[in-house]
Order: sequence, then structure tokens, then C-alpha cells
Amino acid sequence: MSKLIATRAIRGAHKLVARAEKELKQAIEEKGPQTKVEFPNTGYYLPISYGMLGLNIETLAGLKELLGQAKKLLPPIPENKLWLPYLGHTLDAGMATLFADEIIEAIKYTQKPLPYLPEPNPSNEHLWLGAANDVILRERGIEFVDGTAPGFAACVGYCPSNDIAVRIARELQEKNLYVFISASTDGKSMAQQLQEEGVQMGWETRLVPYGNDVTATVHSLGFATRVALSFGGVQPGDYERVLRYNKNRVFAFVLALGPVDDEKHAQAAGAINFGFPTIADTDIDQILPTGICTYEHVVSPVPHEKIVSKAIEVRGLKITVTKVPVPVSYGPAFQGERVRKDEMYVELAGQTKPGFEYLTTKELDEVEDGKIEVIGPEIDEVEEGSTIPFAIWIEVAGREMQPDFEPILERQIHDFINGANGIFHLGQRDINWLRIGKEAKQKGFKFKHFGSILHAKLHGEYGKIFDKVQIRIYTREKEVLDLIDTARKVYQQRDARLADMTDEAVDMFYSCTLCQSFAPNHVCIITPERSGLCGAYNWLDGKAAHRINPTGPNQPVNKGKVIDELKGQWHDINEFVHHQSHKTLEFFNAYSIIEHPMTSCGCFECISCVLPSTNGIMTVYRDFTEMTPSGMKFSTLAGNVGGGVQTPGFIGHSKQYIGSNKFIRAEGGAKRIVWMNKDLKEELEPLIRKIGEQEGLEGFFDMIADETVATTEEEVLAYITQKNHPALSLPPLF
Repeated sequence: MSKLIATRAIRGAHKLVARAEKELKQAIEEKGPQTKVEFPNTGYYLPISYGMLGLNIETLAGLKELLGQAKKLLPPIPENKLWLPYLGHTLDAGMATLFADEIIEAIKYTQKPLPYLPEPNPSNEHLWLGAANDVILRERGIEFVDGTAPGFAACVGYCPSNDIAVRIARELQEKNLYVFISASTDGKSMAQQLQEEGVQMGWETRLVPYGNDVTATVHSLGFATRVALSFGGVQPGDYERVLRYNKNRVFAFVLALGPVDDEKHAQAAGAINFGFPTIADTDIDQILPTGICTYEHVVSPVPHEKIVSKAIEVRGLKITVTKVPVPVSYGPAFQGERVRKDEMYVELAGQTKPGFEYLTTKELDEVEDGKIEVIGPEIDEVEEGSTIPFAIWIEVAGREMQPDFEPILERQIHDFINGANGIFHLGQRDINWLRIGKEAKQKGFKFKHFGSILHAKLHGEYGKIFDKVQIRIYTREKEVLDLIDTARKVYQQRDARLADMTDEAVDMFYSCTLCQSFAPNHVCIITPERSGLCGAYNWLDGKAAHRINPTGPNQPVNKGKVIDELKGQWHDINEFVHHQSHKTLEFFNAYSIIEHPMTSCGCFECISCVLPSTNGIMTVYRDFTEMTPSGMKFSTLAGNVGGGVQTPGFIGHSKQYIGSNKFIRAEGGAKRIVWMNKDLKEELEPLIRKIGEQEGLEGFFDMIADETVATTEEEVLAYITQKNHPALSLPPLF
């Protein structure tokens, strides 16, 4: 390999380790050795040192050990006259760099004011977000699992012009990749270029500005490390499995934009350890032989119009993009965009105008495939800034189409429309709300293009179950009001059909192994009364998904002989789970939290766990970042539950499952809930009150503690004792 590139990487590592040592010494002198250090709201301490070395660093003093490890890894800077094979030394220097980065970044989190905005999206005043918290990791994890986010690009430096920066960002978004941005050069960064052009950034748009310091690049690799720990079942300190997992499962690469100094060479060396290659737009030395990375390690110089496609090729990424015939950029990365009122050309439906979205099945001879009609004014006939009625009426036909599939296809309208750049969609059924931005309108987007999107995406995703689709767009109040009652009657019929289904009424359940790309031994079993842990799949979804893709992750599973009706255990389900979990799980109880509970991946909405002294359980939603009465934050709980392990006393689950008659039935059901975080409790208030009525428990909602009245298990016990909670009189859990 190139002696020059090795020398620059090793020299950069020496500079960063020396900087880390200096800043750590200064921080300890100013703040004291016991000053707390953390990347807020994560259960992984400092993720690189935790994942690679198993270090639980919590104070400035604890960073000294990490500094010592960095120094041990530092190789000597290559001499001018002596040639050696430098790859091993370069990799060591890269890992020393990441340790130094983590020290420097951890110290930043002790500063006041905090240099980062700990939110999902930047504001006008605060561009840099810093390390992602565990809520973001788990919310975004499902996208890496189901393939909607095949990988990420770590962009360091800046582009020659703002136009090039926007073009690269949009191309990466259209490929569905996350874009992690860091490392200003001479005061310039790609993130600032995007901000100057009014590009919306943040986790919702997959354009994530980590920080302007070169050391902020470590947050990209920290995210990758946490993925291995959270979804891959990798144990802290098992650095070989962390690195192997990332090379094989997390498809990422570095785009080095603009001048590449010694410190950036060192960051690239750190990324190579993970199997992440670097592609540069400037003429730096290359590492072309394969070995650590799937293909080449460093490739340069690459023209800007080819740099994204070259990076995808070098990383070995497989990208599938369905071309949607609209005049704006299109892809899942735009699904988190918001169109603010001052950016809006027109608003559709919402709170002030009627609207709805409806999909129904017709006979083949009643549908003309690709027919799109706009009934009412087109966008050019609408005054800028106005709000108008809006309805979408979709008719599909096909020999394999079934009424049960209608709500599943209809539910995709939200995601499909939101994939268009400059278009905002919220809600479903008769509570839809849309906005079209001024820029999208200027590019030629019209109301008819909603039909173009839905025609292309429905065929692309669900073409196996229908043959034809035609779409009518209504933008006049008379027609919207004439049809809305018809749609509402069908909505009610659908809800009743699913609500009446029970686990006993069907002979088979459906599996979901989508998450096995991240949690290899996890198997989700979806029943009519227990939805998937992520909340995104119910039994009907599993049925439809299997019809669409018979060899996919959603397979029908016969229940077989009943082994334990109360706990929810069946012979054939056990055999399926044993086989699909690579023979790591022999038994599975669908309705128990104590005995052989379902495993968890990492994408669950909620965690429930036993609070022993209360004889009950607590339930916490993934957005809750404070300490729970279990003595663990959600992130720490998730680390114990996730990764496909079976943990008695703990389960991950969806919000909907709480209202199921099968919710931990073996232990007495929802009557066991003694604590729930306030936001979740308020969201589920109607459901909780209904449970109380069904169980004959007057005031059950008020019997459940939350963080406003109890933050420890002892306080929960005191509260529920005062309220005479039913859990106190139930049989002991153990």
C-alpha cells in the first residue's frame, strides 16, 4: 500500500492523541476528575470504547484508561528511507484516532453551553446535533432492518460549490442512504453549504450534521458500533464481532470532500477497520488492494458527478430504486421533510377543509390501469397560500386482490406521497393533511402527480396482488363531501373486522424475520391479538405480505397442538421458532413475560419489565429518556432485552399490544401495570380506562403511577398501596 497515505494517517493519529491528552488534562484541572461524561440518553456509555474494549466510562478520570489504550496503539511515524507493509500500522493508528476522537467529543459534553443541539433536527441557530441518542437509534433501526435505508455515507469536508453539495446530498437521499456530515475544512463544511441553500436537515430527512470538528466523525462510527450492540447481539468488548458485523451488515462509506489533511487521513484509517472504504474527490494516494474492506480501501480522484455511484460500487451496496415519474426528487429520505407555512404554495385538507383517502377493489373490466383524473381545479388554478378540499380515491383490480389487503395498500399512501421532495403529508383516512411547497410547484409538480406517485409505487411494491390501478384526485368540496360518508362506512367495517379477530379463531400465525438482518436469532410471531414489536405489522399485514412475497420474511406458521393455552405455547410454533432462531430458542410463550417470553429485536416501541416489590410491571415508551423505576433508562433496558435474546421478566412490544386481551395473560394481564411514563399513559388513556371497565376496576387509570409521582420502585409501591392497585392482590409473580 501507499507509504504516503500510511504516513499521513499515522501522523494524523499522533496529532489527535496529543490533542486528546492536552484537552483531558485541562478538563480534569478545571472540572475535577469525577465530572460526569456521557453522550446523553444512550445505554452504551461512549460507544467506541464500550464496544471495542468493554469500558464503562462515566467520568473524566475514566477517560485516562482510554487515552492509555490510544497511546498503546500508536505506531511510529514511518521513516523516510525504510519501506514496510503499512496496513497493520495504519489500522492501529485509525483505531487510536477513534479513541482520541471519543475523548475529545466526550469532553465537549461537559461544556456549558453545550456545543451541540440534542434534538433530532437542527434549528437556524444550532446546526450541529452531536451524537444520536438511543431513541433515534431505535426509531431509525427499522429502516436499516427492512432495507429502506441500505447504509450511510459519512461526508467530511466541503464541496467546491453549494450546487455540488446539494446535488451530492440529493443523490444520496434518492439512493435512500443516510448522510452523516462532519469535519469542516478552513471553516467550511458541507452542512453549512446545504443550510445556505435552504436544504432541510436532520434525522427526518436523513441529512444529519454531527459537528464541524474533525473529531465529530467518530459519531458515525459510534452509531455503527451501537447498531452491532443493539441489533446484532454483540457483547461489549468483542471488537472482532463488532467490526465483522459492520463489514457484513452495515453498508457505509466515507466521502472525503475537498482537501484531506493528516487528521482526515486518520479518520479514514479508523473507518477502514469497520470495512468502510473512503472515496475522495481530490487527488490523494489510493489503497486499491482488497482485504479489510470488501473491495478497494481508498479510491481517488473521483469526479463529483460519479462519486456517489463509485462509492456504492466500492462498498458493494445493492440499491433498488423505483423511478417515479414526477418533476421533483423522490425517495424515502424525503419522508421526514416538513413544508412550513412560509414555504407553502397550497395546503390540502387538514383542519379547515374536508378530505380523505380511500382504496377499494373493483372488477378487472371496471379499472383502466394508469388512468389518473383530477376532478376540480389543478394547482395552476389555485391561488398561492390557499387551503382547499382534497381527496384521493384509488381503485385496484386483480385476480389475487382481496378486501383484507385494502387497508394495507391504503396505509402506504402516506409514505409514498411523502417520498416526493417538497411535499408534506400527514394522517390517513379522513384526517389527511398535505402541503405542496413553492419550489415543488415551480419545478412543475401538479395534483395529477399524486396519482403518478401512487400508480408507480403501488405497482412497484404490490404488483403481485393486483393488475390494474386507477386514481381520482378530488379538489372541489362538493365531490369530497359527496363521497366521504361512503369511505367512513368502510373504515368502520374494517375496524370491526380486525377488532373481532382472536388468536383462537385462526389456525395459523405469521412470522416476521425482517429484523434478522440486524438481530440474527430473533423471530417475531404475529397473531391477531399481538402485533409485531415495532407496531408496524399486524396479522393482516403478515397475511398480505406473504401473498405479495411468498418467500419473504413473513411466513404462515401453523399453530399445531396446544401445549399451554394460558401462556400461549404451541408445538408447531416452537418448532418453527427453534429452526428460524438457528436453534437458539426451544420454547416460546406468546402471552407470558416471565416464562420463555418472545425475543426482542431492537425496534420495539415499548419495554415492559417486572418491578418485583410491587408484584406488577412497568411499561415505558422508547421516547422516554429519563430514569425509570427499574433503575435503568430505556436505552439500558433495550440493551438487555434486544438482540434476539430471551429475557425472563422483560419483553419488548408494540403500543397496541397493551390493549390486547392476550397482553401478558399468563401473569394476569394489564392489571399488572403499576407504572407507565406519563406521555404514553395519556396517549393510551381511553384504552386504559376501557381495560379498567372490563376488569371492573373503577379509577384504574389513576391507579397507575407515572414519573410525576414516582421515579423509584419504592415510590411506586407507596403510590399503588395508597391507591389500592389490583396488582397487590394478584398471585405472586415469582
